[in-house]
Amino acid sequence: MANVEKKITNGDLRSSFWRLTFLQASWNYERMQNVGWAYAMIPAIKRLYGDDKAERSAALKRHLEFFNTHPYVAAPVLGVEIAMEEQRANGAEIDDATLQGVKIGMMGPLAGVGDPIFWGTARPVIGAFAASLAMSRSIAGPIVFFVLWNALRMAFLWYTQKMGYQQGTSITKNLAGGALQKITLGASILGMFIMGVLVPRWTTMKFPLVVSKVKMTDGTTKVTTLDNILNQQLLPGIAPLALTFLTIWLLRKKVNALVIILMYFVLGIVLNAIGVMGK
Repeated sequence: MANVEKKITNGDLRSSFWRLTFLQASWNYERMQNVGWAYAMIPAIKRLYGDDKAERSAALKRHLEFFNTHPYVAAPVLGVEIAMEEQRANGAEIDDATLQGVKIGMMGPLAGVGDPIFWGTARPVIGAFAASLAMSRSIAGPIVFFVLWNALRMAFLWYTQKMGYQQGTSITKNLAGGALQKITLGASILGMFIMGVLVPRWTTMKFPLVVSKVKMTDGTTKVTTLDNILNQQLLPGIAPLALTFLTIWLLRKKVNALVIILMYFVLGIVLNAIGVMGK
């Protein structure tokens, strides 16, 4: 009797997709996301190895090795690993080292893409839009953020997991080229541009310190404050911009972020007390 080909179903892929949302639920310092990763692989392992307890245990054990990447870009890696497990279950010569090597080879480059795209670009843009609605006292603000962010996240996870499964190990050829570097660079530039736009929009610095008082011919007195000079005569938003550049410089000098926050906190209290800054 011929051996029946073992095949992953769409239901298995959906189960793994939902389980992947818990990738970091059991994060640990020894093997990072390995428990969540193995949990996401279980539907495929059950489908491919059925009632063979020894094979299922061995498969689960090899997927408990070290794994760590951006949680949203783990989906294409998961798809590739499921495809490789399917090939192995059908007789292909794929050993444990190959499976682990593909994971390690993909998780590093993809992690470098996930941060600028999601944390540096998508989240600030959606957050800024939702915050503008919330500041206008609209209840739609948090709802819009929740819906848009999760729609983007879930769609990306699903389609990239399917892409990884369909392309299998051939996807690594794309990772070896310059496409990922270009995407990362473009996302980083776009993210920094958006953050630069948001700095003067969401950071308010007022300087009520009186610089001069000039008595006009009509008997009125023209008062010029430091705020008039900085935010009207010189360049609107120059103070938040200067503060941003100062923060970048301090971070490059390896100053701890918590120290910078405390320093700004104390500096703000002092400048407010002497009348240089105000609400």
